[in-house]
Amino acid sequence: MGKFMNFLEKLDSLDRRIIFLIIGLVVLIPLLIPLGLPIETTNLTEDAFYAVDALPANAKVLLSFEYGPSSKPEIHPMAVSVLRHLFSKGNKVVIMCLWPDGLFMANEALELVAHQEFNLEYGVDYVNLGYRPGNEAVIKGITKSFEANFSVDSRGIPISQIPIMHDVQTARDMDFIFSFSAGYPGAIEWVLYAGDPLQVPVSSGNSSIQVNQLLPYVKSGQMKGVIAGMPGAAEYETLLIQKVEGREGLLINKANALLPDFKEKRDATKFMDAQSIAHLVIVLFIILGNVSYFVKRKKQQKY
Repeated sequence: MGKFMNFLEKLDSLDRRIIFLIIGLVVLIPLLIPLGLPIETTNLTEDAFYAVDALPANAKVLLSFEYGPSSKPEIHPMAVSVLRHLFSKGNKVVIMCLWPDGLFMANEALELVAHQEFNLEYGVDYVNLGYRPGNEAVIKGITKSFEANFSVDSRGIPISQIPIMHDVQTARDMDFIFSFSAGYPGAIEWVLYAGDPLQVPVSSGNSSIQVNQLLPYVKSGQMKGVIAGMPGAAEYETLLIQKVEGREGLLINKANALLPDFKEKRDATKFMDAQSIAHLVIVLFIILGNVSYFVKRKKQQKY
């Protein structure tokens, strides 16, 4: 018992570099060797997932990328998961960007999912219209005409020559709108200037700090759920894996191969493992630090 008390007393003078090293290790190890901690899904994520899941095959979905590298760890995994969900159901995807960096995020997600995993045909199964400045003015513009705002796509191809856009004149022709947003312009602008006026369902994936701003729109029925930050992204991955395991209503890809094994591609779940373990270790250090303080104080009072 005496040795244990001495150990607790010495914790008070533990070199902070050792603490930083321990925290670094507990973050790194789950990223390299995923622990697969259980993920409990919430109503917010479930509402978004099942709204997408209810779309019929060949439904056209507009995805808007409104985030950059600084928010990529939080939002990019959910964008990848939604793309996998849509393509596995045979939906058609039209992408646009209201942030300049969104173009690079969209291209990266498409390269992984549309090209490497599903081997889809550009212009037929999906298209990236690219970035246009103007914020909500662009949203208002596509409610009247896509071609007036995006005369060419991100590759410089005239929109009139892109098969997937032949029967898409305005945002009213989309079956669903999904915004991946780290701020303004983002999900709220899509609800106010496209979803509500055109009566097109809207959902979003957002950084955690934005969620409270969106809850009134969810509760009023103006939004079909929200993927809330990294926890929400991990929940969406979990729901998608459950769907894939059941193979309900899912298609094979263009290469006539089985769908990719999404179990091995759960970035948000890995990040949550690391985050959860790191939080536990930090709480443990706080508890031990307080215990060490009181043990040392009690010893000093004796003298």
